Amino acid sequence: MRENEQELRQRIGDLAYDVTQNAATEHPFTGQYDEFFEKGIYVDVVSGEPLFSSKDKYNSGCGWPAFTKPLAQDSVTTKADFSHFMRRTEVKSSQADSHLGHVFNDGPKEAGGLRYCINSAALRFIPYDKMEQAGYGDYLDRV
Repeated sequence: MRENEQELRQRIGDLAYDVTQNAATEHPFTGQYDEFFEKGIYVDVVSGEPLFSSKDKYNSGCGWPAFTKPLAQDSVTTKADFSHFMRRTEVKSSQADSHLGHVFNDGPKEAGGLRYCINSAALRFIPYDKMEQAGYGDYLDRV
């Protein structure tokens, strides 16, 4: 059974709800994962679906967590976003359809040239040493 708005907002918090459900953006340099580089994976705060690996995270200086690629190509979907008088590519989780952030073409060239700029509020971090017990053991070799 799917959660209603109030239940989901209560479970994940107001900011995470606004980001994932209303495509809001947290303020730069305020998210808990911006300057966070522990080994593990990042999952969708709404559904728990695996999204990004710490192996692909880097400090882009943009104020939000940045990744060179998703954990798997089918982990995320993208679509054109013309909001705020800009032309961008929105990134959403595949299963829950949560707004995560945007992808840009200014990432490290040696890693494919993409920068997935993701809101911390849309993510939950699973530390490497807790991945197995949290049900993410299949992803240990991708971290």
